[in-house]
Amino acid sequence: MATLIGTVILALALPAWAGITFVGLVRTRREGGGLPGPPRRCWSPARKCAWLGVSAFVAGGALHLYGMSYLPFLFPEDACWFGAGVKAYPDSSGTLPVSLVCRGREIVPWWVNPGLLALAVTGTTAAVASVTLAVRARGQKTVPGT
Repeated sequence: MATLIGTVILALALPAWAGITFVGLVRTRREGGGLPGPPRRCWSPARKCAWLGVSAFVAGGALHLYGMSYLPFLFPEDACWFGAGVKAYPDSSGTLPVSLVCRGREIVPWWVNPGLLALAVTGTTAAVASVTLAVRARGQKTVPGT
């Protein structure tokens, strides 16, 4: 029991104490005028849209991989066994739209394909908006005489 308590102290308590102490020292130096505040990033609307688009595409890729985890790869009869509890070959399967049909029943959850569509539309729209906003911002900066 003593070893477990010692391990918890070494693994959790000491790093937490060190972090709290470091944050306190930094805050004290900043308030005393020793350190300037952290620089703030300027997030332009184009950058925000780009991050939204990248996030939507990454989430869509993860959702597509999740949907593909239902599909048969090496042993097709096992896909129906794990999904529907039936040891049989799938009637049909597809990767886009993600579908696995075993004995007339769809195994892939109903929300996978609408989620893929929503994330694809969001990512594409955000990417187009990001490029449009970046071009407009560049055009406004380079106009002479304004």
